Amino acid sequence: MIEEEILLEQEDGNELFENYRIEVDKGQSLLRIDKFLMDRLEQTSRNKIQQAAKADCIKVNNKPVKPNYKVKPGDIVQVFLPTAPREIEIIPQDIPLEIVYEDEDVIVVNKQSEMVVHPGYGNYTGTLLNALTFHFQNQKDKDGNPIRPLLVHRIDKNTTGLLLVAKNEIAQTFLAKQFYDHSVKRTYTALVWGDFDQMEGTIEGNIGRSIKDRKIMQVFPNGDYGKEAITHWRVLFRFGYVTLVECRLETGRTHQIRAHMKYISHPLFNDDTYGGDQIIKGTTYSKYKQFVQNCFKLLPRQALHATTLGFIHPSTRKTIFFESKLPEDMNAVKEKWEAYINYNRPIEEEADQNIIDQSKHEVSNLK
Repeated sequence: MIEEEILLEQEDGNELFENYRIEVDKGQSLLRIDKFLMDRLEQTSRNKIQQAAKADCIKVNNKPVKPNYKVKPGDIVQVFLPTAPREIEIIPQDIPLEIVYEDEDVIVVNKQSEMVVHPGYGNYTGTLLNALTFHFQNQKDKDGNPIRPLLVHRIDKNTTGLLLVAKNEIAQTFLAKQFYDHSVKRTYTALVWGDFDQMEGTIEGNIGRSIKDRKIMQVFPNGDYGKEAITHWRVLFRFGYVTLVECRLETGRTHQIRAHMKYISHPLFNDDTYGGDQIIKGTTYSKYKQFVQNCFKLLPRQALHATTLGFIHPSTRKTIFFESKLPEDMNAVKEKWEAYINYNRPIEEEADQNIIDQSKHEVSNLK
C-alpha cells in the first residue's frame, strides 16, 4: 500500500475566511470528495463540506465539483470555508434596525453609529447580532431549523452604513468567497483632512497591527509585514481644509480606509484613533477653531459611511446593488463646511495675511 502525501495549506487571508489547497498524492484511490476532505480538514463536519460544494466553493483543478465527485491521483483540490465563530451565547435583544433588504438567504442593514457588529470583550450585548437574533427568532429555514445571523464581513463600531449578513450556511459560504476574492463592490464616503492635488488616486501599502500600539493598524509600504491592502479614492467635494472623498476597497483589511488615509496625511475627520480629532489644516483665525470644535461635537466619531454594496446573490446568481445616503451627522457637517467656506474663507485669508504682514514688519524692525 502506497502511503499518501498531501500538501495542505491554509492561506493567510481575512480572519473570517479559510482557504485550503490540497495536492492529492499519486497513490490516492478513488474516493468521494466529501469523505476525502473530512479526513484532512480537522473539526470540519461533512455537512459544512457539502454546503461548501453547493455554494461552488470546492474546486478540483479550478472547476467547481459536487460532494459526490471522486478525487483522483494528481488532483488539485481547493476548499473555501467561512471561519468557525467562537462559541458565544448571543442573547436576542429588541434593538431597532434599519433593514434595507431581506429574503430567505440574506439581509442587508444600514448600521448606525455606536453599534458593535459582533459580541466580544466589553460588548456582549447591544450588538448588531443581538438585534438580528431577536429579529430572526420566529423565522425558520426550509428544513424547519431556526435562522441565525452569519457574518461575512464587518464594519467598525463608529462607521455607519451597509452591512450584509447571511441567513444560512450555503449563503454564508458563497458570499464569504466573494469577499475573499475581492469581487464585492463596496464604496465608502469619508470626510478627510486637507485637499488633494489630483481628483483621484490609489493607496497601496500592507496593513498590519502597529508594532508600538496593538490597538491600531499601521501601513507597511515595503510589504515586509501585514497584508496587502489597496484603496482607490476619488474627490467628491473640496472644502479647502477638508475634502469629501469616495473610497473603493479592493481589499478588506481592518481599519483599511482609516489607516491608509492617515498614511497619506489625510486622516478622517474626528478620527480619534488615527489623529483626525486634532485641527490639522486651517488658519489661525479663532472663529475657525471654534467652528471645527462645533463640527466635532456634531459628528463625535470618524466621518466614514459605507455607501454602496453590490454582490452576486447566492440563490439567483444575479448581481444586486444597494446604496445608502449619508447619515444625518455626516451630512450636517458637510453642509456646515460648505456654508463656512462660502462665507468665511475670504475673512480668514485676510486675517492670516494681516498676521503675515505683521510678522514681516517685526522682522524688518530687528534688522
